[in-house]
Amino acid sequence: MQIKVTRAAQLKAKPDETRLGFGQIFTDHMFNMDYSLDQGWHDPRIEPYSPIAMDPSSMVLHYGQAIFEGLKAYRNPAGGIQLFRPRANIDRLNRSARRMCIPEMDPDLVLESFKTLLRIEQDWVPRAPGTSLYIRPTVIATDPFLGVRASHTYRFFIILSPVGAYYAEGFNPVKIWVTRDYVRAVRGGVGEAKTPGNYAASLLAGEEAHQAGYTQVLWLDGVEQKYIEEVGAMNIFFVIDDELVTPALNGSILPGITRDSVLALARHWGIKTSERRISIDEVVAAHETGRLKEIFGAGTAAVISPVGELRYGDQILAVGGGEVGPLSQRLYDALVAIQYGKALDPMGWVEPV
Repeated sequence: MQIKVTRAAQLKAKPDETRLGFGQIFTDHMFNMDYSLDQGWHDPRIEPYSPIAMDPSSMVLHYGQAIFEGLKAYRNPAGGIQLFRPRANIDRLNRSARRMCIPEMDPDLVLESFKTLLRIEQDWVPRAPGTSLYIRPTVIATDPFLGVRASHTYRFFIILSPVGAYYAEGFNPVKIWVTRDYVRAVRGGVGEAKTPGNYAASLLAGEEAHQAGYTQVLWLDGVEQKYIEEVGAMNIFFVIDDELVTPALNGSILPGITRDSVLALARHWGIKTSERRISIDEVVAAHETGRLKEIFGAGTAAVISPVGELRYGDQILAVGGGEVGPLSQRLYDALVAIQYGKALDPMGWVEPV
């Protein structure tokens, strides 16, 4: 399918790159494509960024049938633009689609939609250190129908947003609250899909954590509330003795692209890694015996986010003396250097635009 392009008659003023937040500013154009039973996915097009008109009875508004992804475009030292593992994001988008009864999309067409949109919006890819252009592909159910079933029509759209650091703290240790009052997902549910309802389920715990002075919530499993799963916007890692440990993917944890990249790099460096069940009690015990060396999160938005404090009930686990741990720093430096084209890419992760 050919991607049609309609350019905006008037372009927006570019923001100050040194004062970018996250997800607040959007570019001049967006990608749209529609699905119907008789035509399948059709009419791929790039148009001026604008609101989406939909019927008040659109199924996404009532039953939450939607999926999305998040990845970034980076400006390399030569001034070119590159993506980091976009096919992994596209594969995960289609896995989420299968779980949410949404028709899958041609991966090559999705990748070409990213690149075509980025070429049109290339002036929006910022050049200031630590900045990037965030890419948000989304699919929503659009049938005007009040009844619980999979929709017969969908809209796929992509919007772009120039961004700076995800956390106000920057690359400094954050404080994480372990919730015992709420659960986010259970095995057999939709926790492994990137669907909006997962994030809606996290909001109340997140608000309570913020009120207590914590940045994010660490979720325990939804059955025993004993085993660690993930943080609201990141997968979680622990350095215990000389081993890098992260919870195994079990059907209720999002399979993060950055998570996979961290494990691949660590193994490439010869670091002992483990994907397994790890309980909060094991983490507390490791801290008490001095075996817990580092905690950090990994995700597209923040890349690596070191954790300086973990609170579980009345127990406060201070880690690293308020400093970034050596492995957290090494992983962050390596990933960022690959993403921005400042180092060799031993894994073949970079996709030029």
